[in-house]
Amino acid sequence: MLIIRMSRVGKTKEPSYRLLVQSKSKDPWGDSLETVGFINPRTKPKTIKLDEERIKHWLAKGAKATPSVHNILIDAKILTGEKLKATFKRKKAAEAPKKEQKAA
Repeated sequence: MLIIRMSRVGKTKEPSYRLLVQSKSKDPWGDSLETVGFINPRTKPKTIKLDEERIKHWLAKGAKATPSVHNILIDAKILTGEKLKATFKRKKAAEAPKKEQKAA
């Protein structure tokens, strides 16, 4: 399965990200099929450079975007729809309060 994800590049405390099309099983720093964009969140305003034509091409081929990339594509008006929740609670952290309530 193909996925469009961000890969962190840049120096310490100066992050920037590349948008890559990869197989889901590959790590973000490994080989990629294509680089379709670049994001620098440290500039004011953020620098976002996307290859809209290639992103639409890969989405048409069945590639899925990660939640963070999905939200960026909605902001850039490449995709339509609602934004996705990009952060999730860990199961262990969510279960800890439940155990305390049962003990009380």
